[in-house]
Amino acid sequence: MKLFVIGATGRTGREIVEQALARGHDVTAFVRSPGIITLRNERLTVLKGNATDENGLSKAIQNHDAVLSTLGPRHPFNPGSLLHDSALATTGAMKRSGVKRLVILSAAAHFPGIPNRIVSFILRNHMRDSRAMEEIVRNDGVDWTIVRPPRLTQEDYSTYRSREGAAPTMGFTVSRKAVAAFMLDVIEQKKHLHKIVGIAK
Repeated sequence: MKLFVIGATGRTGREIVEQALARGHDVTAFVRSPGIITLRNERLTVLKGNATDENGLSKAIQNHDAVLSTLGPRHPFNPGSLLHDSALATTGAMKRSGVKRLVILSAAAHFPGIPNRIVSFILRNHMRDSRAMEEIVRNDGVDWTIVRPPRLTQEDYSTYRSREGAAPTMGFTVSRKAVAAFMLDVIEQKKHLHKIVGIAK
């Protein structure tokens, strides 16, 4: 498949790029700073662009099978609208380009529960932005899957537990490798269409 990755220079995005190439996919990494990507592969294309620019995204997304977005906040404690603005531009570009499939990263703190309420309060600016992002994705006519992991780690495993509409029980962390594996599995296996999915170790 031809996969389009937004946020490819982030820690989770890099995992997606590496694992997608290892699985034999063609990958386009859409990034602000192409020089950050040192990986070289004949099936990897690196494009410079702004994730909130619908026109630039629309041209770049054409002829891809799916879009994966792993954008996170640059300053999670400060007010911002990066996730909202990128979701708006991405879904608009996908509709213009005829690409339907989107798998996008959100946060487990949106699930109910006292611990999540505490996290949501501490990171309220980021939570507000990611909630707005989810609303756009769910209502903008694309074939979406929203992935809600708990605290991300750099541990070296790619197995995971997943649960539609809720967080897996006692799921407090998950590795970025596992998140990347799940997001690719969702596309390859055509699973969790129009679903919010919690994942954990």
